[in-house]
Parts: sequence; structure tokens; C-alpha cells
Amino acid sequence: MQYLILDEADEMLSMGFKDQIRSAIEISVNRKATWLFSATFPRVLDDLIKFCMSPDPKTVKVDTKNVVNRNIEHRYAVCVKEDKTDFIDEFLHRQGSQRGLIFTRTRDGADILGKKLANRGHSIGVLQGDLTQLERDKVMRSFKKERSQFLVATDVAARGIDVEDLAFVVHHQLPEQIDYYTHRSGRTARAGKKGVSLVLVDPREKKKLKQFSHALGIHFGPA
Repeated sequence: MQYLILDEADEMLSMGFKDQIRSAIEISVNRKATWLFSATFPRVLDDLIKFCMSPDPKTVKVDTKNVVNRNIEHRYAVCVKEDKTDFIDEFLHRQGSQRGLIFTRTRDGADILGKKLANRGHSIGVLQGDLTQLERDKVMRSFKKERSQFLVATDVAARGIDVEDLAFVVHHQLPEQIDYYTHRSGRTARAGKKGVSLVLVDPREKKKLKQFSHALGIHFGPA
């Protein structure tokens, strides 16, 4: 083996594949180069970099301010936790035939929200990390073929999703990392089209929303 390439390294670690990653590193001890790709760069990657890369690895970063799609309209709504399902329900009913993604932070949150919205008559698919590959493929096939109109997903499970003509992204909660907001909202407004990224924030999160706005160089208008 001449090259070791680790893609989505941050998510592999968060999903518990640390031992498998170390095994791959150990069996490729004579490799010429190691490439590590990660959409985000949490501190947990530091130990992995020290373990598998040279003492002075080269780093290439993309400035997040330059990758936010300018065709996306960023909106927010102040909404307490207990009212978020009602808000999303009403928002989806206003979308007509338009399709979109709803992001949650946790797997349980995705399942619960998906069931609640389905019970209210919405055509919903749920994508979260506990699904088998067969179950994931079934959900994505249904969504891509437009048999389901909306998809509820976690950040981890949504990695690699490539679906055209999504009109909006809804954030049930702000993501834990600012970079995740860029990846979430980037699912809409593709191929030169317009799109909406709507964030539901608890009254206590308004300060955090300002931090996202400043860090990404974008303006959040009221929904």
C-alpha cells in the first residue's frame, strides 16, 4: 500500500471507528503518503494526525466565508422547543410541491420528529446513523425518486447526500459547530438556483445566531 486516504475522518471518529482507523494505519506502515480529508476540524483529530502523519504535516483549508452559497436566503424564527414541531408542520404545509431537508442534532431527535411530521400527513423519510446500509439506501432511493417529499436527517447521516432541486433546509436546532451550518445549508440553492435556509432558535440562542452570522459573513432575516 503506497497511499492512505481517510475521508470524513472526523465523523468516523465520532461514530466509534477509532480502532478500525488505527488498524488501517498500522497495516500501511510503509506508505509513501497519508491524506486526511475532513469537513470539520475538531480537536479530536489532533491525536489521529500525530499518530499517522509526519511531524510537520501540510494543511490546506477552505475559508468558510468564501464557500457560503450567495443564492441562499438565510432566515430565522424564535421558537421554544415545545413549539418547534408545530412551526415546522405549518412551514411544510406552505411549501406546496417544493422539497427540502430538516436537520436535527441527534438520531433520536430525527426519529421522533420524523414520526410526528408523518402523523400530521407529511411525506417524510428519516436518515440517521443507526440505519443499516440497506435501510439508508431505501430511504435515499425513495427521496431521490420523489416518493417522499421531505427528509429529516442528522449531520452525520446526511454526509454525501446529493439531491437536486431542494428548495429549502430547516435547522431544528443550530448545529454544534459553525462549519456544519455551511454544509447543511449548502444542500439547497444548487446549480445556480435560489434556496432558503431556516433556523429555529430558542430565545436563549439568539446570541449564538449572531456568532454564526459574524463567522460566516451572512445575514439572518426574520422568517
